[in-house]
Amino acid sequence: MNDFTEHYPGRWWHPLADGRIQCDLCPRDCKLRDGQRGACFVRKREGEQMVLTTYGRSSGFCIDPIEKKPLNHFHPGSAVLSFGTAGCNLACKFCQNWDISKSRDMDRLMDQASPEQIALAAQDAGCASVAFTYNDPVIFAEYAIDTALACQARGIKTVAVTSGYIHAEPRREFYAVMDAANVDLKAFTDDFYYKLTGAHLQPVLDTLAYLHHETQVWTEITTLLIPGHNDSNGELKALCKWVHEELGPDVPIHFTAFHPDFKLLDAPPTPPATLSRARQIARDQGLHYAYTGNVHDAEGGTTCCPGCGEELIVRDWYRILDYRVTADGHCPQCHTPIAGRFGPYAGAFGQRRIPVRLNPGL
Repeated sequence: MNDFTEHYPGRWWHPLADGRIQCDLCPRDCKLRDGQRGACFVRKREGEQMVLTTYGRSSGFCIDPIEKKPLNHFHPGSAVLSFGTAGCNLACKFCQNWDISKSRDMDRLMDQASPEQIALAAQDAGCASVAFTYNDPVIFAEYAIDTALACQARGIKTVAVTSGYIHAEPRREFYAVMDAANVDLKAFTDDFYYKLTGAHLQPVLDTLAYLHHETQVWTEITTLLIPGHNDSNGELKALCKWVHEELGPDVPIHFTAFHPDFKLLDAPPTPPATLSRARQIARDQGLHYAYTGNVHDAEGGTTCCPGCGEELIVRDWYRILDYRVTADGHCPQCHTPIAGRFGPYAGAFGQRRIPVRLNPGL
């Protein structure tokens, strides 16, 4: 393949009167002089242009269950080819993938692959979709968009696992080629966002509202609950109330367990009871689909009909033990429509994780 990785022309920037250029991809609005990199580290000024230094380079490829993204209502049981690059436009002190997202070592990006190679690899492996994950695909949007277009040409779906921190114009172009997204709603206070992620809450809420009201992208939400930081009853109630009022009752939400990592080592792991409490708060606020994650909780992983309460998709970790959604996405008992993207049966990929090396000679 062509070695375009270090100097691939970046989009979404403009020159400033003082000689700097401003990156317009995300709300950080990084202003750069020649040779400087943005906060994400992978967008760099070279001469009079912006370049994306990680185009065509990956930290690795792996076939995962779609439920691991997590997406519980998007082709359940199917396999997804997952990959990421390096860097991130947030500075989360609790990052659970910090060795990738905070990496400034481009040598970590051992796998080179063009968008067409990735689409072909997903097809050959029998994957229903490709996920841009491990680090935030917003920062490698050009690469993700081109890969999504290559996947579309082969009938492969695309999934963005993201913090949703992106400006309006690139957001439109990015999500125009995505089929599904899991958005990290990390907390429901700007104080948390500012102190623990170096970002702000409102742009994330704007992305969620945009996805729901202006696109057909299937969207689920994940909130990592950190004891003493974002797990109070009041904050969880406010978060769930906003989701219900702004996005409606059918957007699934996943409450996942924190473990001490990176720069937040003084907070304890999330007790399973906290996840169950959050799930109950979500249900009390009228949300139809609330799940727990990073813990073994069969009840918290089961999809129930919001009409009659029938168990429709029973999960054990990432394995589907029972699947009863009809081919047209309804409960077989009371015929209530079940929100999501379903087929006549679930896939059987299970909870495997299969590392993949792409053939560089393709």
